[in-house]
Amino acid sequence: MKVILASGSPRRRELLARTKLDFTILSVDVNETWHNDESPTDYIERMVATKANAAIQQLNQTMDSDQDGATSCMILTSDTIGVLADGKTVLVKPTNREHAYTMWQQMSDTEHEVWTAVQATLVDLKPRASGSTSEGTLDNASKCDPVFQIIDQQHILERTSVTFIALTQAMMSDYWDSGEPADKAGGYGIQGLGAAWVSRINGSYTNVVGLPLAQTLALIKNMTPDSEKSAH
Repeated sequence: MKVILASGSPRRRELLARTKLDFTILSVDVNETWHNDESPTDYIERMVATKANAAIQQLNQTMDSDQDGATSCMILTSDTIGVLADGKTVLVKPTNREHAYTMWQQMSDTEHEVWTAVQATLVDLKPRASGSTSEGTLDNASKCDPVFQIIDQQHILERTSVTFIALTQAMMSDYWDSGEPADKAGGYGIQGLGAAWVSRINGSYTNVVGLPLAQTLALIKNMTPDSEKSAH
């Protein structure tokens, strides 16, 4: 079965490539704004579902040129956030220096969690139901035109505890100026310069990087149809 990683993150691409899994990349762009009344669970589950719907729409818009005749595929979507010890405050990608400083001060000399949700969505190419305008289909498509539609989906949520050392203003300033924090949840990369801030972790390291590998592979295996498993 064709596997598509619907993510523009180079870290997720590099991690998944370590498994020797045959997959393709499809970058999706969605609004990742966290709503203040959302719990971390509600937010991260909404993100992976929204990314999956965006990926399906892109597939339907480009299927003639990009799908190599595939009539079914598995779409992997993922989202990573930090969560403070209160279990309520979400740490997302910093919007600017001040936002990053605010998050780092909250994480300084204490423990937070890194959550990554991974969703596997199975889609099949089927004729669109008459009158359907659901996400994942083209509104202006002919009733007879086949579109990718969801036949099954499942997600996992992995959590890792991370403890930071005490941070000084100079440390935060130097790190922001490095350019590394800008596109990372919580504003740091454990696989890069941000590793110097981490005194200990409890849980999956790859989860903190952005994709819990062992758990993702188990999800893929669980979601792969029996007919595909026997073919390998």
